[in-house]
Amino acid sequence: MRWSWKVGTYAGIGVFIHVTFFLLLGWLALSFWSASRSLAAVASGVGFFLLLFLSVVLHEYGHALTARRYGIRTRDIILLPIGGVARLERIPEDPRQELWVALAGPAVNVGIAVLLGFALFATGGWEPWSGIGTTRGPFLERLLLVNVFLVLFNMIPAFPMDGGRVLRALLAMRMEYTRATQTAASIGQALALVFGFVGLFTNPFLILIALFVWLGASQEASMVQMKSALHGIPVRRVMLSDFRTLSAGDTLALAIEATLAGSQKDFPVVENGRISGILTQDVLFKALAERGKDAPVSEVMDRSFQTAHPSDLMQSVFLRLQECRCHSLPIVQGETLVGLLTMENVGEFLRIQTALAR
Repeated sequence: MRWSWKVGTYAGIGVFIHVTFFLLLGWLALSFWSASRSLAAVASGVGFFLLLFLSVVLHEYGHALTARRYGIRTRDIILLPIGGVARLERIPEDPRQELWVALAGPAVNVGIAVLLGFALFATGGWEPWSGIGTTRGPFLERLLLVNVFLVLFNMIPAFPMDGGRVLRALLAMRMEYTRATQTAASIGQALALVFGFVGLFTNPFLILIALFVWLGASQEASMVQMKSALHGIPVRRVMLSDFRTLSAGDTLALAIEATLAGSQKDFPVVENGRISGILTQDVLFKALAERGKDAPVSEVMDRSFQTAHPSDLMQSVFLRLQECRCHSLPIVQGETLVGLLTMENVGEFLRIQTALAR
C-alpha cells in the first residue's frame, strides 16, 4: 500500500505502518499533553495505544499463520489507525478452513486477555470495572478490557469483520458459496441499518461503523460474484485481440498519436517479433514531462512485466492482475503476442455476462 513504511519481517511476513498511523500517535500525544502537561502521562498514554496495536498485529498474525497451514501465503500486514489488515493472497475455498482462519484472530485476543487476567489475579491488581477508562485505571486491566472489546467487535456477524467470515463459512457448509456470501452480506447490511438508526439517537460513532459495515458487505459480495462469473473461463474469451503495438525505436510522439486514435491506454512494445516491454499511460505522461515527445519508447518502457497464456483460467489470472498492480497483462502463445488483458475489458466481460444472465 502506498504511503506505508516497512517496520520489519516476522515469520516471513512483512509488517508495514501507514503514515496516518503516525498522525494518530501525534494527535494522541498532543491530547495527553494538553490534558495533563506531564511527559509521564504522555508516555503512558502513547505506550498503552502502542500495546493496543501490538495486540492488533498479533491478531492479524493469528489469521496469517493459520492460513499458512492451508498453503495460503500472506502478502503483508498493514497497520492503519482503524486497525490491522492481513492481506492473504486468497480466501480459503473450503468453508472449514475459512472458519478456522477467521476464528484464529479473535482467538489470539482471547489468549492475551486470559494471560493478562492471570497476571492481574496473581498480583491482586483488579479494580472495579466501573472505574476503568481509556486513560484511567490499572494499565494491564485496561489492556485486558481492550482485547475483550476487540474480540466482541470482530465477532459482529458482518463483513469485513471476522464474524462475517465465520457466518459465511458456516452458511457455506450448507449452501453454495456465492449464495452463502450474499446471505451473510445481507445480514451484515441489515445490522448496518440497525447501527445507523441507533447511532442517530445515541452515539454518532455507530453511524461510521454502519457505513464501514455496509461498504464492506457490498465489496465482499461483489468480489465473490466476480470470481464466480470468471470461474472456468479461459483468458482467450476475455482478452483484447484487436490492439495496437509500438516498436522500441518509436518516439513518444507516435505513442501520443496511438493514444488519441483510440481507447487503448497501454501499449505492448515489440522487438524482432517478441514483446520486450510495455508502455503504460502513466509512464508515457511522466516521460513526456521529463524527456519530451522525441524520446524513444525503449528508454522509458517497463521491461519488467508478467504474461499469461490464452488457455489459462481467468480466476487465477485475474488475481495475478490484481496482485502485480499491472495495468495490462500481455497474453503470449509461444513467443507470439496474441492478446492483451486489462481491468477495463475484464469489467466489460462481466457486465456482458450479467446482462446475458438477466
